[in-house]
Amino acid sequence: MSPVIAPVTFPESSTVADQRTQMTLESTPAQAFRVESPQVRYTDEFILSEYVYRNSKVVKNGNGSVSVLPTEQTFHFKVERTVPKVGLMMVGWGGNNGSTLTASIVANRKGIQWHTKEGVKSPNYYGSLTQASTLKLGIDEKGSDYYIPFNQILPMVAPNDLVLGGWDINSANLAEAMQRAQVLDWDLQRQLIPELEALKPLPSIYYPDYIAANQGDRANNVLPGSKKEHLDQIRKDIREFKAANELDKVIVVWTANTERFSDIIPGVNDSADNLLAAVEQGHEEIAPSTIFALACILEKTPFVNGSPQNTFVPGVVDLAEREKVYIGGDDFKSGQTKVKSVLVDFLVNAGIKPLSITSYNHLGNNDGKNLSAPAQFRSKEISKSNVVDDMVAANQVLYAPGEHPDHIVVIKYCPSVGDSKRALDEYVSEIFMGGRNTISLYNVCEDSLLASPLILDLAIITELMTRIQYRTDDMEEYGAFHSVLSVLSYMLKAPMVPPGTPVVNALAKQRAAVENIFRACIGLPPQSDMMLEHKAL
Repeated sequence: MSPVIAPVTFPESSTVADQRTQMTLESTPAQAFRVESPQVRYTDEFILSEYVYRNSKVVKNGNGSVSVLPTEQTFHFKVERTVPKVGLMMVGWGGNNGSTLTASIVANRKGIQWHTKEGVKSPNYYGSLTQASTLKLGIDEKGSDYYIPFNQILPMVAPNDLVLGGWDINSANLAEAMQRAQVLDWDLQRQLIPELEALKPLPSIYYPDYIAANQGDRANNVLPGSKKEHLDQIRKDIREFKAANELDKVIVVWTANTERFSDIIPGVNDSADNLLAAVEQGHEEIAPSTIFALACILEKTPFVNGSPQNTFVPGVVDLAEREKVYIGGDDFKSGQTKVKSVLVDFLVNAGIKPLSITSYNHLGNNDGKNLSAPAQFRSKEISKSNVVDDMVAANQVLYAPGEHPDHIVVIKYCPSVGDSKRALDEYVSEIFMGGRNTISLYNVCEDSLLASPLILDLAIITELMTRIQYRTDDMEEYGAFHSVLSVLSYMLKAPMVPPGTPVVNALAKQRAAVENIFRACIGLPPQSDMMLEHKAL
């Protein structure tokens, strides 16, 4: 029998002087507003709303002209109001991201302060969309914008209430993993060690062909047996974790090593049935992350891939659709790529034509060590290289069909810089009358302190989506959204979308999509910055 991971339990929060920090120590408050509208109804169990979705359909006529037809469709949303008890299981729990997130949740929940050379620091959830950003709810009686914390728009799970667990190919407990990562200040680590020593990851799946050979010396906590036995064991681990901690739901996030890409082979991983049969046969082209994804789907547990490999081969997507389980990916979008998706959007929308984007990185954490292998770097290169495609395709004035900026990505392993990644970018653009503009950026980012809050957001939003249903007028019953959660795109470099759906990489559009979907769930229109009330006199 595999070990069951005990929940991370905490005493009551201590008082912290900083009022903003104190807000992070409390569970997310109940929704602090009500929408007063005939289209919105509140019951003890649900928020029920009716929302008219308006769009414009463009029709290309035979004579080369274009007709634009305004369209509208009525959606009925149903949101469960009760926030369940949720477990977050991380694959790669003992890595930099997993150990940093676990330690930070403990610090936030206990209100632990620590000393640095700059003074006393207090815990927070900065960098989290749901916990540290706001959104405009509307305008007040004076015509001023009125903002609320993002996590108040709908009932969401609070980070401090999550029960944590997971797997890792290395046996270090979470205190040892935190110290090995060298991310958090020592005075904070010192206070957290007693809390984290009791937390130890479950054995994980290790296929040497899928990650860099330099990871072999870490692999001392691995599952024996066949791929089918691995699938069965991961399913069992999820069930036992859920039962032992009396959880309502579990969310699983992959934050382990980047794997090489898997080949898509007809008859092997191109459909759900073929993929499950290939697992039975132990086919070599099935990745550890794919085994985890299959296990989660079969256990009706949402799975999010935070690394760039193609975990979600067609057979996984097919199974997720068949079982109606949410999946999302790929690759955490934390620093350099997030800036790129903002800057290129700005340039193209300003009528400036990017000609080349050259990105150079060096980092010294274990992620960088793994990426020093060519096959694993190729996975990362692909996820980083496609983030400007939709912005370029949107401007046919600047770019001819098929034209694209030169885009080069380089990643080098440099142990001495540790988790503090260096990113150097150069954007060369064509401007007015054949001129050139060059923008050079030098970005130093503490990698895991940017990535860890993304795990929170991915888990929290994924869980919320399991409580949202909709129907249109031609549907008899409420149903869930498509199994591929494109609403997670804001947090991911290479966002997955349902088949036939355009990929959106522009950061502002991604955030607006999240905000406006949640607004629709409470019967509010999309956020508008027209401010006509101030312009129409």
